[in-house]
Amino acid sequence: MDIKIPFLGDGIDSANVIAVLVAVGDTVEKEQTVAELETDKATAPIPSSAAGKVEKIHIKEGDLVSQGKVVLTLSGAGESESDTSAPAAAQTVAPVAVQAAAPVQQTVQAQAPGSYTYQSSTGAEPPASPSIRKMAKSIGLDLTRIPGSGNGGRITLDDVRAHMTMIQSLAFNPPATAASAVAAPIEKPKKPLPDFSKWGPVRTEKLTSLRQKIANNLADAWNTIPHVTQFDLADITDVMALRKKHNPEYIKLDAKLTITVFVMKALVTALKEFPAFNASLDEESGELIYKEYYHIGVAVDTPNGLIVPVIRDVDKKSLRELSSDLAAIAKKARDRKIGLEDLQGATFTLSNLGGFGVGGFTPIVNHPEVAILGMGGGSKDAVFVDGKVVERLRMPVSLSYDHRVIDGADGARFTKTFINALEQYDEKEIKL
Repeated sequence: MDIKIPFLGDGIDSANVIAVLVAVGDTVEKEQTVAELETDKATAPIPSSAAGKVEKIHIKEGDLVSQGKVVLTLSGAGESESDTSAPAAAQTVAPVAVQAAAPVQQTVQAQAPGSYTYQSSTGAEPPASPSIRKMAKSIGLDLTRIPGSGNGGRITLDDVRAHMTMIQSLAFNPPATAASAVAAPIEKPKKPLPDFSKWGPVRTEKLTSLRQKIANNLADAWNTIPHVTQFDLADITDVMALRKKHNPEYIKLDAKLTITVFVMKALVTALKEFPAFNASLDEESGELIYKEYYHIGVAVDTPNGLIVPVIRDVDKKSLRELSSDLAAIAKKARDRKIGLEDLQGATFTLSNLGGFGVGGFTPIVNHPEVAILGMGGGSKDAVFVDGKVVERLRMPVSLSYDHRVIDGADGARFTKTFINALEQYDEKEIKL
């Protein structure tokens, strides 16, 4: 029987093989991890859906694979066992041949406008997100006639727009004019670099799959979301005093009390008062999707790059529970043991650079969210309190948001609500 790549997650078409953990002739047990993939900032283990002997291995390290791709073939494993243990998607989806984007673009450029047709040796549909497929179905658009410019030939919203422009041009202009209307390149050409070795020694290092994912995601977010960033200062003198007072009790229970958990709770207060910050914009339908749950993504610095695991139901958890959850998921991220489910479903993101001693900065919104908060390092300032100059510990906060959804006035109100909640913590919430 064949062990196949299961469903990788919503919006995830492919992953890189980073490790094959078995060899031909090995005996594997059911649920034993036989390979590891790197996808969407996570390391995903691939378990065997049955026990048996490895007869053939169909993948190798460095391969780009998709859902349904055969990982290995087992002998001595019953088909009925596979039917009940393997994910349904893995049983029904045929292996998908994934090609790099460049060859697809070369084929498109060589053809006349409107002559492109998607080709697949397995009969698979052209790669596109569920929202693109839904839109195409609703207007009767044939996705097989649209060349994709995304990774692996994935069809993007810009590709659909370009195709609609081409259709309109062909309908209302002579072919020659229409051809010139769609002659623009699908992807912005990359400017070649000079030969740096002319000026001294150099070395090259290939970007990891994770770093490429981070680069692509941040570039997409920056290019598609009109960002605005507001800066302010939060007085954390009192909350840090409470942290110092109660942290020893938390440490005894393996739950370190940090400023991050206080901030997460204060964020929920502001998100409840301003629900647009806890929403997502559906560009295709023109709707704003309000989420009635509060899952906070917390950016974690790891040796392999930035990862954003998600702490769920922050509004329903105590500070002790949040402290334990945050410590556990940060360790999983740094040990590269985090799963896809730990990275999905965030409604708002928090980035803390305070440990590096930085001030304000401009965090990039984590699409499809509409806002993100940055925390800087606290510093002692002389401020007026009740007519007297006193020393207070203040923390820079930076709120970036999608200006299509959020106006500047609401951004200011959200920031002030958050700061007030952080500065006026009730000690009863902290005591164990």
